Amino acid sequence: MVPSIFGADFAHTWPIYAIGLIAYFIGSIPFGLLLTKVAGVGDIRKIGSGNIGTTNVLRTGQKGLALATLFLDLSKGVVATLWASTYGPDCAWIAGLCVVLGHIFPVWLKFRGGKGVATTFGVIFALSWIVGLVVAAVWLVTVLLLRYSSLGAIIALPLSPATLAVLLEAQRSGSLPVWLPGDPSHISLLGLLAALVLARHYTNIRRLLKGKEPPIDLRGP
Repeated sequence: MVPSIFGADFAHTWPIYAIGLIAYFIGSIPFGLLLTKVAGVGDIRKIGSGNIGTTNVLRTGQKGLALATLFLDLSKGVVATLWASTYGPDCAWIAGLCVVLGHIFPVWLKFRGGKGVATTFGVIFALSWIVGLVVAAVWLVTVLLLRYSSLGAIIALPLSPATLAVLLEAQRSGSLPVWLPGDPSHISLLGLLAALVLARHYTNIRRLLKGKEPPIDLRGP
């Protein structure tokens, strides 16, 4: 279900659009680019795949910088979504979408940003930490076993809307004896974000099918 604000009277909905704009600018902060420049590594856009995200920062050999990029990009999703959620689930829906769009299409970089994986994970954790743990675990196991970060994202993120739907139904039916956070309207958001991230990975999917996707190693020093 998409929030009811679309098509509503602008006089009543402009604060929600303002929240979306703020979330976009939070998402558009290119932490990977900033960190590598400050550290003297150079312009990350001229290294490896040219992406500004965690995986490409890791390819510089700077694992500390990669970890910092992961944390900060994930935090963008958490901060924007949690802040917006204080105004209601519709605001969280808009902020969650816009913060990821900001990361993928930052105005500062001529709308050429990252692929949105870490920021999407941040949104998921903010909406439902248990769903975040499930998809993060799937991503981590996939990467540790197969060494492809892109494959981990391709497998894990589409599970998020289904996982939230199952948990909410279990709570509704009474088969789950504990309350877990989540809102039915956010199922559509997680599905949209998963589709968006998958679309950004189309070149990775092609390389995976051809056996040409460069692996990463999280286990080394």
